[in-house]
Amino acid sequence: MSARQLLLLAAALAAPLGASAFAALPAATSPSVLPLHASAGGQGEATDGASSGVVSVDVSDLGITMADLEKKIPIHNFSFESSGYQSTSRIPDVNDNGCHWVENPEDIDVTLRIPGLIGQPAEALSVLFSTTTVSVAAFGRIVWSAIQMGISDTDDCMFLTEEGKDGVPVIQLCVKKRDLDERWGGFILQVGEDSLL
Repeated sequence: MSARQLLLLAAALAAPLGASAFAALPAATSPSVLPLHASAGGQGEATDGASSGVVSVDVSDLGITMADLEKKIPIHNFSFESSGYQSTSRIPDVNDNGCHWVENPEDIDVTLRIPGLIGQPAEALSVLFSTTTVSVAAFGRIVWSAIQMGISDTDDCMFLTEEGKDGVPVIQLCVKKRDLDERWGGFILQVGEDSLL
């Protein structure tokens, strides 16, 4: 941004919003007139911008077009993650916070601590992935399942089990999203009806 453009913008922002709808810049700066629209839509009445909330400034000298402002921001330029806790119980009144999820644009990392698995050795647990569900098996039998909030790419899903505190094993999942732009906002949509726990 050039010094002239900065001066124009500073003058436009510093101009008071009076009864006039236009404010002229000093001739040494620019012969143009910057409109400071502050009407409330009445019959030619002028109000201050604070009450109407509409203030417009002509910044055409800055070289920015509406098309520049309407361009989609590329997702690869920045990313953010969200996280939260959900219950692993299918009983509506029970909130055990047994599911901790951290969502990124490409995947969702999940840590499951299912209280019903207390005493089960971590080595005896396995996880089965489908595009919309996840199932936990103990000694080869499915004991817990859930419908996911989104669709996953099963070829890139992984799990790890380890012994946890108080005898509750910890199951860590990395679930790759099929649609990278989609935000799930959680991991568990619904705990499966076939869950034994």
